[in-house]
Amino acid sequence: MTDKLSRRGFLGAASGITAGAMLVPGISRGIGAPAVHVRQSSKNIAVASGNGLRAVTKAGELLAQGVDTLDAAIEGVKIQELDPNDMSVGYGGRPNEHGVVQLDASCMHGPTRRAGAVGALEGIKTPSVVAKYVLLYTNHIMLVGEGAKKFALSYGFKEEDLMTERSRESWLRWRANRGPDDDWIDVERDEPMVPRPTGTINCNVVNANGDISSVTTTSGLAWKIPGRVGDSPIIGAGQYTDNDVGAAGSTGRGESNIMVCGAFLTVESMRRGHTPTDAAIETLRRVVTASEPRLLDERGRPRFGLSFYAVSKAGEFGAATFYPSRYAAFDGEEASRPDTAYLYERDS
Repeated sequence: MTDKLSRRGFLGAASGITAGAMLVPGISRGIGAPAVHVRQSSKNIAVASGNGLRAVTKAGELLAQGVDTLDAAIEGVKIQELDPNDMSVGYGGRPNEHGVVQLDASCMHGPTRRAGAVGALEGIKTPSVVAKYVLLYTNHIMLVGEGAKKFALSYGFKEEDLMTERSRESWLRWRANRGPDDDWIDVERDEPMVPRPTGTINCNVVNANGDISSVTTTSGLAWKIPGRVGDSPIIGAGQYTDNDVGAAGSTGRGESNIMVCGAFLTVESMRRGHTPTDAAIETLRRVVTASEPRLLDERGRPRFGLSFYAVSKAGEFGAATFYPSRYAAFDGEEASRPDTAYLYERDS
């Protein structure tokens, strides 16, 4: 299920917008955003969340072979989506409170300035690919729920049970232990449990030609209310790409990211000249300012986690979180897990 982006003349749209509309590389077109000149990357770069080391490695390998940036990013995150041992995305993801796995994903292709997304998708292991099909074959940007599943099935995707024994056991233990005053009998826990596990993978890439794409995919907040959709499928929140500037994406508390349109805000900061790391830090500061008091501790620090990852057209990359962490990056030669920038030290 990996149709190339050349289908239906897709890449043709990227290479020649209209007759007489030639673009100067690195110069923003039209009046929709401030003009900015950005030097072009000379390397193939991929940056992702901390769980994306395999993703950036795969994306880097594909970029070196000349594969389109969006295909490279999606093939990278598919590794996590198809991994039954990863309980945060795709197959084996943690379900909602009714025991149903609902997946979200979105993607953007810089050269053609197009986007696709799916929300609350059930029964399909690779929502990132379905999001790409929305981008490729429809005049829409987002499909959700039953409509998204029917769309995927119409293109030959196979409906499957996304729960693994591990994810089902995790849900059953949560259900049994969720409250001291409920009618369920507590059961022993064989692994550390936190109240609301979260997990997502974001991947942003730029190739040596300066073309950029991004993708974010998730199973969302564990035990969520059925139908809940976080930031991952929201264009401008879970991820955003501007082929003249760069791309950014996020993992963590989606509701807080949606409130500031975090991925878009990070790219706009890069447009104004910030490095990817500094842009991500500025977005986190905005999140803190926009947060309700109940979400902050007595010192005004977030009680939740949120991270941003970004790459510029020039091939610069970086990431920032509230507290020290790591992310995944392919620097054109090898993959590694550098330290993120951060706003606060962890309590000792």
